[in-house]
Amino acid sequence: MRLLLNILWFVFGGWISGTAWILAGVLLAITIVGLPWTPAAFRMAGFSYWPFGRIVIDRDDGAASCLLNVLWLLLAGWWLALHHLVLAFGLAITIIGIPFAWQHVKLAGLALTPVGKAVVEV
Repeated sequence: MRLLLNILWFVFGGWISGTAWILAGVLLAITIVGLPWTPAAFRMAGFSYWPFGRIVIDRDDGAASCLLNVLWLLLAGWWLALHHLVLAFGLAITIIGIPFAWQHVKLAGLALTPVGKAVVEV
């Protein structure tokens, strides 16, 4: 079931979300100053491409993660969260799109604070 949901997710918009995360990571990596955020962005891109059957857990709640998350929110997090919320709204209108909308809502929350998170298989 997870494979089917992930394939449907990817075909019907997951590739757009994952590509947005990769774009954010690449743009931050280009600036050299944004290199600390690049691994988190790429980790979340993989999760955004294939979210079903995986969960995100807190890996590190230190002061450095908190500071990096605040800066991330200002630089890239707000527009990624907005992207996921817009897609969630569009999917939630249909009954069949509700599971996918829920994944976008989770990704929107994750877009605000991705540093210090790890993606694990369920």
